[in-house]
Amino acid sequence: MESPEDTGDNRYKAKVMLGPDRFAPRLHDVPHEELEAAGIRGLIIDLDNTLLGFRETELAREHVDWVARAHERGFRIVMVSNNFSTRVNTLAAQLNVACFPNALKPLPFGFLRAKRCLQLRRREIAVVGDQLFTDVLGGKLCGHYTILTEPIELKDFAITRFFRFFERLMLRGKR
Repeated sequence: MESPEDTGDNRYKAKVMLGPDRFAPRLHDVPHEELEAAGIRGLIIDLDNTLLGFRETELAREHVDWVARAHERGFRIVMVSNNFSTRVNTLAAQLNVACFPNALKPLPFGFLRAKRCLQLRRREIAVVGDQLFTDVLGGKLCGHYTILTEPIELKDFAITRFFRFFERLMLRGKR
């Protein structure tokens, strides 16, 4: 019997491209040891609603500590965000990570720049973010391991609220 992949079933392909490799309530809930066991050496982390709430200006201590421990364990980390450069640059500096603002996720440009910065193979990189149609899809398009977190806040940009509706439909019963 042929697998759905062999028959070119578009629904199967969509599930693969939009299915994260792992779910986590928050970034700081992702065990570093688990990433190491999966061969992950680099992280591409989203900013808004992954590291920082939509309306927040200060990073949560748990996330700062998680990133610091990741650095200590030898992980290479970059921040990729669709947000404007001033906010992204300021917060990236606090975490001592490189950043790529205005990334146009899920398009691959920001992810490819981040990969070059990390100097790792695509399978050695995990993308961590709160949105299925930007973070997970963009990471999958570039061949990265993907981790979907819960959004820190429910408040979002209007376009994000639109996509969250479809995200909930696709993820029903999977988290």
